[in-house]
Amino acid sequence: MREIMDRLSPGDPAQRVVFMKAAQVGAPLALDTAVPTPFGWTTMGEIAEGDLLYDESGRICRVTGLSPVLEDRACFEVVFDDGERIVADGKHRWPVWDFTNDRPVARTLTTEQMAGRVTIGAAGKRRRYAIDCCGAVDMPEQDLILHPYVLGLWLGDGSSIMNHVSVHEDDAEIVEHLRDCGVEAEFRLPTWRKGRIANVVIDPTFRTRRADGGSVSECFRSRFVTRLRQLDVLDNKHVPLPYMRASRAQRLELVRGLMDSDGTITPDGKRCEFSNADRGLVDAMVELLRSLGYKPAVYRMASRRKVFGRDGRATTSAEYWRVSWTAYAEEPMFRLSRKRARMRSIESGRPWKSRRRRIVAIRPVPSVPVRCIEVDSPSHLFLCGKGWIPTHNTEAGNNWIGFVIHQAPGPMLAVQPTVELAKRNSRQRIDPLIDESPELRERVKPARSRDAGNTMLSKEFAGGILIMTGANSAVGLRSTPARYIFLDEVDAYPASADEEGDPVTLAEARSLTFAHRRKVFLVSTPTIRGLSRIEREFEASDQRRYFVPCPHCDAMQWLKFERLRWEKGRPETAEYHCEGCERTIAEHHKTQMLERGEWRATTTAADPTTVGYHLSALYSPVGWLSWQRIARAHEAARGSDEAMRAFRNTILGETWMETGEAPDWQRLADRREAWAPGTVPERGLFLTAGADVQKDRIEVDVWAWGRGLESWLVDHLVLEGGPGDPACWQQLTDLLGRTWAHGSGQRMTLARLAIDTGYETSAVYAWSRQVGFAQVAPVKGVEGFARTSPVTGPTYVDATVAGKRLRRGARLWTVATSTFKAETYRFLRQDRPTREEQAAGALCPPGTIHLPDWADGEWLKQLTAEQLVTVRTKRGFARLEWQKLRERNEALDTRVYARAAAWIAGADRWPEARWADLEAQLGVAKQDGPEAGPGTPAHVERRTSPRRRTVRSSYMR
Repeated sequence: MREIMDRLSPGDPAQRVVFMKAAQVGAPLALDTAVPTPFGWTTMGEIAEGDLLYDESGRICRVTGLSPVLEDRACFEVVFDDGERIVADGKHRWPVWDFTNDRPVARTLTTEQMAGRVTIGAAGKRRRYAIDCCGAVDMPEQDLILHPYVLGLWLGDGSSIMNHVSVHEDDAEIVEHLRDCGVEAEFRLPTWRKGRIANVVIDPTFRTRRADGGSVSECFRSRFVTRLRQLDVLDNKHVPLPYMRASRAQRLELVRGLMDSDGTITPDGKRCEFSNADRGLVDAMVELLRSLGYKPAVYRMASRRKVFGRDGRATTSAEYWRVSWTAYAEEPMFRLSRKRARMRSIESGRPWKSRRRRIVAIRPVPSVPVRCIEVDSPSHLFLCGKGWIPTHNTEAGNNWIGFVIHQAPGPMLAVQPTVELAKRNSRQRIDPLIDESPELRERVKPARSRDAGNTMLSKEFAGGILIMTGANSAVGLRSTPARYIFLDEVDAYPASADEEGDPVTLAEARSLTFAHRRKVFLVSTPTIRGLSRIEREFEASDQRRYFVPCPHCDAMQWLKFERLRWEKGRPETAEYHCEGCERTIAEHHKTQMLERGEWRATTTAADPTTVGYHLSALYSPVGWLSWQRIARAHEAARGSDEAMRAFRNTILGETWMETGEAPDWQRLADRREAWAPGTVPERGLFLTAGADVQKDRIEVDVWAWGRGLESWLVDHLVLEGGPGDPACWQQLTDLLGRTWAHGSGQRMTLARLAIDTGYETSAVYAWSRQVGFAQVAPVKGVEGFARTSPVTGPTYVDATVAGKRLRRGARLWTVATSTFKAETYRFLRQDRPTREEQAAGALCPPGTIHLPDWADGEWLKQLTAEQLVTVRTKRGFARLEWQKLRERNEALDTRVYARAAAWIAGADRWPEARWADLEAQLGVAKQDGPEAGPGTPAHVERRTSPRRRTVRSSYMR
């Protein structure tokens, strides 16, 4: 790094410095620290590269690096005012607010720096440090079989074995709220009630009709109770995991249901409270509130004597727990008007207090094994602990900014991907940098109410000014001439700043007036080849690599991943092989190699004033990311495009090439296997279908899916007539009830059918409404790659049925088709065992696509009808685009829709227990083949049912 910093000094002739780098690895937490994920909970010890976590704003981020497990480190227990405790390494960094002065200051401090300084004031009663609560966690909307408000109401004060809920007699309006949620209810004041308790029956199993003065009763099965049984909550109250990881609006509705039944609010409206004797429900409520950005506290209430009724009979109440937190009318916790009316506005509250956790103690504890992780969140923060507490991973630092202020003052522009990130970087990085350095503190004007010299996005100092902005703001990019330009994480910049052009070009234009005295520093982890800004800039430079000597032959070389070799399936044997003498280089040699290394240019730059540097995690010092861990990360990433992309981007610091070249259809024909049309091979565990609507027909392909997203083409159907023919739609309706024969002898139905809405949209919506959205998913394809969530939704869209426009009348799923097309082509190109090897027990890799011998050449040509190419826009920017090689591509489209249906069904996120259950229902033994999908979480926390009820999957008949 020394040479890079030297190049940024005013005396060096270089004007532009490009740094394409791998992600770093940061400060540690204890291995048993709980970490929330989109799929449940995991721990620091179980996290793997590619896992999905959350950043402090509630957005999904990805683990891009892991340190080895570290031992014999100084450890501390950090205690917060809501009772949450986290064990952290002394070097772990925390984004805190320091309340030493009248106005709190945002700082980033280590655990050791805060230890012993937790309290301030003469009496030592004021807490010095606080951490912001996380923002409301962003999760995709779930397709729930029961409205979350209805479930919450029943969980809070409903009978555990039936469809009755106890409410206050003044709350008759609750029936209307339930009807708004799609269920019928009856409000009753039975003779057997106690006090002012009323009874609500949800979806009653009897109704009385009066006709001709008489009464007739009709009885039927309660759909509400059936859904409770399907959720496994009947006589087993708990919040199912899909509800815990539902969208923000759905989780809030669940909280409102719980609060309308078992919640209250203090008379002054300052505190909301939820009371329940079921600790499992209490813990779920706390987790829901924390995921919504609140700071709940839990109190245990011991049993006590109470008096009920007029007879004065004394009764001892059971032990229970009370959850208390502050909320405001802008986001009400209730639907019931009498409770909702008590909530006060945020304008009369103190959100700065209720939305922060105070650190009440930091105590030394015996050393425990710890580790640290790197995430790709722009803020370098992730959430940890049951309290969803924001904490740091590694920090790139702002050394150059400090150098400019101290040694070479001048106007400087620092650009983050967005204005919001620029503000956050100012609070959490720049302000602490200035505050903790006496030299910088002397030069930067202090922040005073009447002095605009030091604001959040502007820092004046002797001889210069630092302007911070976002790449999404054209106004900020052209704000002032600047001698120094710092462009951070340029691959995360938008394509255009407010439609005025490339933000890098706009920013660099600010430095042209300084001619040869300017300095531009571009830094980023790369992304996709052909689209990566940092790759484009690096290739235009002299492409410097860090050359290190071989400890055996002294041959100078830069470290390449291809020279890291290990026995198949044994990454712990990884060793580097010298390209000069081919001898193995052990990990312990790395320290001496790095000390003797030097930067060397590998090409001649078109512009001699531009220098570029590349550094991968292969150079990580001993004790950080080892070669063995890099090998293990590569092994773990195999079989998943998203994981392999993260590996190349964040470990190797290289771009990811999209695998969009169309496979050879004739080679696929040679691989075809023998099974009859309409039959499901034994390893297929559930079915989905993709339907492509054409002018004169609807083409449908049915696919079977197994562990590891291994798939088999089961059926190909062409429904003649098209969307204008009712008979065609009737054939598609009949398909939903059709069964296919499984290799075990059982019959299977479709779990999901995804149908394209691009042609005759109104007809597709009308048919989907007619058959219902439980088994059918209307989809719309969009351009671009979105590996974290290639399918989003459903969103409610307007539909026109029989000439009448229905507001929010249909559900629509959005599919990033490029993601699934690239995945399909990668799976088709995978090497697989020969028939002889398979007969001997060899296994196919995860994602293998099996094609039957009845799939003809025309269908195979349609499956390989497109390829991914890089094109240039009118403005000269590179863009990836799918182009047709052949006119017809229905087979590829239906495959993409069927794959989207598997995603919607949850196959990418199913735990091991779900796959085992499907195998048990089909009566097939577990295959020792690929595990569940690449997105399967390492650990999902579950509630054990005291009386297990088994629900047979509706996928089979």
